[in-house]
Amino acid sequence: MVKIGNISLGEFPLLLAPMEDVSDPPFRRLCKSFGADLMYSEFISSEGLIRDAIKSRKKLDIFDYERPVGIQIFGGDEEAMALSAKIVESVQPDLVDINFGCPVKKVVCKGAGAGVLKDIDLMVRLTAAVVKSTHLPVTVKTRLGWDDASINIHQVAERLQDVGIQALSIHGRTRAQMYKGSADWNPIAEVKSNPRIHIPIFGNGDIDSPEKALQYKQTYGVDGIMVGRAAIGSPWIFREIKHYLATGQLHPEVTLTERVEAVRNHLLWSAEWKGERVGMLEMRRHYANYFKGLPDFKAYRSALVTLLDLPEILDLLDHIQQTYHTSA
Repeated sequence: MVKIGNISLGEFPLLLAPMEDVSDPPFRRLCKSFGADLMYSEFISSEGLIRDAIKSRKKLDIFDYERPVGIQIFGGDEEAMALSAKIVESVQPDLVDINFGCPVKKVVCKGAGAGVLKDIDLMVRLTAAVVKSTHLPVTVKTRLGWDDASINIHQVAERLQDVGIQALSIHGRTRAQMYKGSADWNPIAEVKSNPRIHIPIFGNGDIDSPEKALQYKQTYGVDGIMVGRAAIGSPWIFREIKHYLATGQLHPEVTLTERVEAVRNHLLWSAEWKGERVGMLEMRRHYANYFKGLPDFKAYRSALVTLLDLPEILDLLDHIQQTYHTSA
């Protein structure tokens, strides 16, 4: 049984990675319905929380049906991180996660996210400040190091465990790689097999199929797997992985009806949470992913990303379901 503090996550948990502009409450709700064991908010700027920035505050929204759920914060100032952890604690998530992995330039330039990989002492101080300021379990998501010449995850894991983190998620790339090339899970396995390490170690990077999930579980010995980009447009990947791990058989392919139902729920939940207009507009980035592979879909996709009336979009989704179901 894998546990973070008092949170039980099962024998081999599947985690939804925190993704900016993706892992909001509507998407998390979908992933939860398909079997995700632990999810995180989009990352939230500690400075934004302290300034009471509306966007940052909105990201604090969590709901009981998605528990256990963590809120992820980032920043490069100890005092700000400690204070933001207290703000996070007030909305009662199950845990606080620190982002030391985001490779995006605007975050790194502020000495936050993966920018902290250049300064392990600062990373340790920031983490200790958060641990001391909250009663919640604190976890960390990070990368192997800044670049191939400075892979320091072995030292980072020990030092962060020593200051009190209760789980570590490791993306098997350096900051220099961004999201290119292949993720290297060998250093992740080395951290997991380190006799000094007793906290759960979760692997992240390139898990895009049930077969790969089983292979990486067996090869690298991690306590669980974090899935990110592969869940976009395919939240059922959690169900598929769990089925394959349990049976060795592939889950039946997702049906068109299930696809359309997922899109409909995602749209309606987005409209409910963000407001109808914003929910419809922000949903546009998802349609192509949900309907990937359907033949002659261009006209439907054009309509989905131009319509501004919710009932019309829902009618179009019904029409898509009928058309492709009939043609199948």
